[in-house]
Amino acid sequence: MWRPPERIRHAASQGRIPARADAQLSRLFSPVRVGPLALEQRTWVPAMVPWRATEDGFVTDDVIAWYARFARGRPGAIVVEATGIRDIASGPLLRIGHDRYVPGLRRLADTVRAESAGHTRLFIQIIDFLAIRRRPDPVKFFEHFLAITDRHRAAFPGQSDPAVRQALRGLSADALTRVLAPAELEALQFGYRERVTDLHLPHIRELPAVLPDLFAAAARRAHAAGFDGAELHYAHAYTMASFLSRTNTRTDGYGGARASRVRLPLEVFRAVRAGVPSSFAVGCRYLAGECIAGGSEADDAAYFGTQFAQAGMDFISTSRGGKFDDARQPAIGAAAYPYTGPSGYECMPQYISDARGPFGRNAAPTAAIRAAIRNAGHETPVVCTGGIHNFEMAEKLLQDGVCDIIGAARQSLADPDWFRKILLGRGAEVRTCEYTNYCEGLDQKHKPVTCQLWDKDGLARPGVTRTADGKRRLTAPEWSAPAD
Repeated sequence: MWRPPERIRHAASQGRIPARADAQLSRLFSPVRVGPLALEQRTWVPAMVPWRATEDGFVTDDVIAWYARFARGRPGAIVVEATGIRDIASGPLLRIGHDRYVPGLRRLADTVRAESAGHTRLFIQIIDFLAIRRRPDPVKFFEHFLAITDRHRAAFPGQSDPAVRQALRGLSADALTRVLAPAELEALQFGYRERVTDLHLPHIRELPAVLPDLFAAAARRAHAAGFDGAELHYAHAYTMASFLSRTNTRTDGYGGARASRVRLPLEVFRAVRAGVPSSFAVGCRYLAGECIAGGSEADDAAYFGTQFAQAGMDFISTSRGGKFDDARQPAIGAAAYPYTGPSGYECMPQYISDARGPFGRNAAPTAAIRAAIRNAGHETPVVCTGGIHNFEMAEKLLQDGVCDIIGAARQSLADPDWFRKILLGRGAEVRTCEYTNYCEGLDQKHKPVTCQLWDKDGLARPGVTRTADGKRRLTAPEWSAPAD
């Protein structure tokens, strides 16, 4: 991952630990409405991809154990990982693009309900993504992948196409920038990647006609599986975020001006809302800032937030960064990873950071979005995430009106019981995330995500499920909670 030039060490802390009576009277542990749903408390475990599904996208026992462990901490809500809406190969990521996935997802929803004793609401994050391929070996790229065009032939007049391929292989890096088209050069250096602006590709051109029905069908399956709601994934490097981006220059009414860029996300939401009962909550996660050159900024995010609220979304969750645009060049044979550049750092900052530090970088942008929504006359609850790791910080964000719900991914991974420990007056027992991004390093390699604070703890104990190599446990150690 990219690192800022400053090397300032920041330490997470437990902050002020409230007594049980104080915690129970806090805003963090007060109820909140999310559209048709009542959350018992304002605690939220955001979507994290743990790499535990089958290669065909089905729920496994390890997926069940992952979410059951979070459920035993009894947060107000859990959002299941980004789950693909298409019935296409996508590796060990959950899918919801066909009815055959519903039984496994129903088992997951039933498990969370049982393990949380009915205290936790369950959402599923549904996502679309475009094709991205691994960075090719240059020999194979020029011999097989590159389509020879008149542009290439003009650089080597009179030569056959096989000879042109051979000649291209021998060019310097500088010469290739003059002979290859920008998209071809990117495919060579980073791997082929589709964009929403590739209107020469029929399936990209037709996205506005196709995606609303795909998202709506996925949401219907989520409802059939027993989920309480769906979170539309409009963030980071994926299809819907790309429509919202300032880099979206489509000329078909779905790019350019803000109103055109938000058009498809609103059409998707309306299709989803129309396809599920009113008792099923629907919201989205989107970026408070893209954090890339030429990308969307705070004023765009505020505009989009008010549009989503006006349309009737039941909640809005914010993130930031995490784009392909500034990702580090991958090794040959690997795919680009959208959290390796400066925008990726904004999404998952580390404990060695710049002067701003890794804690709460998303707070001020989220506060501006919430203020814009409130000024427009809407009460849509806003979820803020990003480096929130103790009661004091969470309570202040709520009291200051930054957000209405507290999301914590890495801290919840470090200690799935941390919310409950605080509520029960046992905050001194919280295992605090150190923000080393050990988990992010595993995610980048598509390995089962764990936490270094617990994945070597008690490996030899009976019943501990471990990774395939036996070196790490797959779920956090259990906590013996006092009787309620």
